[in-house]
Amino acid sequence: MKEVKQFQTESKELLNLMINSIYSNNEIFLRELISNASDAIDKYKYASLTSDGKIPLVDPEIRISLDKKNRTITISDNGIGMNKDELINNLGTIARSGSKDFVNKIKEAKEKQDLDIIGQFGVGFYSAFMVANKIEVRTKAYNEQAYLFASEGEDSYSIEEISKDSNGTEITLYLKKSSKEVDYDSYLEEYQIKSLVKKYSDYIRYPIKMICTSSKQKLDKDGKPIEGEYEDVKEDTTLNSMIPLWKKNKNEVKDEDLNNFYKEKFMDYEDPLISLFVRVDGKITYDSLLYIPSHAPYDLYSDSYEKGLQLYSKGVFIKDKCSELIPDYLKFVKGLVDSPDLNLNISREILQQSPILKKISENVEKKVVEKLIELKKTDFDKYVKFWEAFGEHIKFGIYSTYGTKKDLLQDALIFHSLLKDKYISLAEYKEAMDKKQKYIYYASGETVEAIKLLPQIEKYRKDGVDVLLLDKKIDEFAIMMLREYEKIEFKSISNESTDDLSKEEKEKVESLSASNKRLLDNIKDALKGEVDDVIISNKLVDAPVCVSTKEGLSLEMEKTLNEQPGSEEKVKAQKVLEINPDHELFNAFSAIQDQDDLVKEYASVLLDEAMMLEGREVKDKKEFVKKLNGLMIKALAK
Repeated sequence: MKEVKQFQTESKELLNLMINSIYSNNEIFLRELISNASDAIDKYKYASLTSDGKIPLVDPEIRISLDKKNRTITISDNGIGMNKDELINNLGTIARSGSKDFVNKIKEAKEKQDLDIIGQFGVGFYSAFMVANKIEVRTKAYNEQAYLFASEGEDSYSIEEISKDSNGTEITLYLKKSSKEVDYDSYLEEYQIKSLVKKYSDYIRYPIKMICTSSKQKLDKDGKPIEGEYEDVKEDTTLNSMIPLWKKNKNEVKDEDLNNFYKEKFMDYEDPLISLFVRVDGKITYDSLLYIPSHAPYDLYSDSYEKGLQLYSKGVFIKDKCSELIPDYLKFVKGLVDSPDLNLNISREILQQSPILKKISENVEKKVVEKLIELKKTDFDKYVKFWEAFGEHIKFGIYSTYGTKKDLLQDALIFHSLLKDKYISLAEYKEAMDKKQKYIYYASGETVEAIKLLPQIEKYRKDGVDVLLLDKKIDEFAIMMLREYEKIEFKSISNESTDDLSKEEKEKVESLSASNKRLLDNIKDALKGEVDDVIISNKLVDAPVCVSTKEGLSLEMEKTLNEQPGSEEKVKAQKVLEINPDHELFNAFSAIQDQDDLVKEYASVLLDEAMMLEGREVKDKKEFVKKLNGLMIKALAK
């Protein structure tokens, strides 16, 4: 006898909420129903194993059938099945809960971020109404009466007794008619079902089968292929692979398998540079397969680039790019995470910001960085390839987190070196330092070649003191956040300072500054607004002058910040003109220091010369040429 049960007053509104608001992508209905079928088989297996042989084990199977004529899709399983009460409690969730109560549960789940309904048959089931205007469920629990549940998702549903030979559940969807907005007919095509199973349910642990049509070469009466003649053959086909690559023992997986999986999954034409298995069993359980590409994706620096790892739960595909699983500075990392512990919301589409998710993200980040540091030690040439593709991201990780990740990332850093014709790490720099050396020195510029030509660098090269050469815009910002490496501070060779001079050197600078005070004051006065100070240099060897900066902004940082879009108010470094006391140009100026007007007239030539040696633009080229010509005319006239 058929029983018709009424949904409560606002059930239609609730179904509309579920269909139109909670689920944003109608193709996930198949994922939901397959996932429910898999859970039902899980429960049957458990019941069988704990029944002392009373419930027999069966070969598990999920089957999909298409009927174009009647416009139906049927998903069946040989799992636990349901009795009448379970049908009402599970598929009648909305009717049983009451509309207000159900809405409240959704709101509470969003606020508390703790509602996990993976495998709870009922809510995911109703996603099928996104594509169907009627659903029939035939189900039978082991050794119990079978029932038919039917609903059009509006005012009521019905339940009646039926005959069914085997236990399990069979769900038949009567598809809606296609419209301009939605092509429901596509779900009746084999290729579309194959594609959806591959996309969402490829790693469900039970076989998902369907009768599929394939074209095969015809055979003659002797069983030999007939050339050029083909026929359509229907075969029972398993649509999913069942065993995820990341679930296999690492020793069983070849590099070729990993590379092929990466290229197919993430649509790359090159093998990855690094692949990494991560398996964690404990309070939080998850498997992860991570890849670092061998080259930067073409759109990595575009606004349209989306970071994130693919997310699975119990082998069920949940989300393509889960940004919460990877920090911004590692956005180039590809891969996936599969965890049964993640809390997901009612649609499995929007992740809850749970502590579990945060822990997985932190662990993934740590494992990736550890793998990179290990690669740096074991295959430095390969690491350099990584660094030249993605090294700026590691430095961004230090800068963007205000140095909070320095302990994690500092040993992943490598830099060009003044004394060694290769990249070196901070550990290598420290190991090669003289015991008397107080600082880790660095210099910045647009290219390594340009930095090597800086006048300030001459003294360090002469004294055999190494200098890190920073040729990327992010470098100095990252160094500022690091501040020190193993209690050794970083110091720019372009900073005006005397705190690392010997007593004799300091006395020499002080004496020359005192005896040439009038000269220095006149030059400073002439360059007012251009430089903040003019001093006797302690760092020049052959060059007559250089421009240094006071602690804070360097010339390179000044340029970088002022090039940023929207930077209307320009920043300005505190520039210091340093003059080499051992150069004959200084001796010439010193000799005429009482001729104030002449000193001031040619002060700008000194600054322009210093800026040129820094690789910077001369502010007024016409004026510089005019004064240079004047000097040459006077010299030639003598």
